[in-house]
Amino acid sequence: MEIIILQRKRLYAAAALLVQAALLAGCDRTVEIPAPVPTAVTGPIVTPVAAPKGPSRLILAFGDSLYAGYGLDRGQSLPDAIQARLRQGGVNATIVNAGVSGDTSAAGRQRFVFALDNLPRKPDLVLIGLGGNDVLRQIAPAETRANMTAMLEELRRRNIPVMLTGMMAPPNLGVDYTKQFNDIWTDLAAKYQATLYPFILDGVIGNAGLMQADRVHPNPKGVAKIADRITPMVTSALPTPPSS
Repeated sequence: MEIIILQRKRLYAAAALLVQAALLAGCDRTVEIPAPVPTAVTGPIVTPVAAPKGPSRLILAFGDSLYAGYGLDRGQSLPDAIQARLRQGGVNATIVNAGVSGDTSAAGRQRFVFALDNLPRKPDLVLIGLGGNDVLRQIAPAETRANMTAMLEELRRRNIPVMLTGMMAPPNLGVDYTKQFNDIWTDLAAKYQATLYPFILDGVIGNAGLMQADRVHPNPKGVAKIADRITPMVTSALPTPPSS
């Protein structure tokens, strides 16, 4: 029990840093994060890795700026980094990046079916990373829950596995708001048998060497650290391919 409490305290502290950084960067609950600046951050592009032999796996990465690669060069986004690691590990995976900077869960819900319908085929797995803009705008947790539920219901209807990369509200937003918001991810992960990575910026937020100057978005080194943590969970979440 003490270990669980310490883990939660660490995540809450990290979430508090996220909101504090957003406020210092000029973001508030009524201002959308601007579109990404492709050359704002320099650094090595993720080296493309040729698809290995084996069954082709299609993954949809659906989220906000943390998926889109805000402030990063082409090829430096989190989906790029995860795809490279999957291929290095022998998984013949292609990740379609459907991240849109500034998206709330409501905006994501509006375009979710379109994104699914425009894939070349039914995906083997969908990654959903939304909620950051909801908490920055202090959108009612009930609205966020309803939007996330609608997307997960759509995936259930289509029989598509899902992994959630969660978001957390900081304690300074109040006990009620924090509990209602944070419970969304654990509740929905349990209800829909989704793999859950509780806080996408865990271990990165607050570390100047891993974050961009806005202190909200990871730089290439931060992306690499997140990808290192998430990729094994993505591998496990992928269903076993049907035998040929």
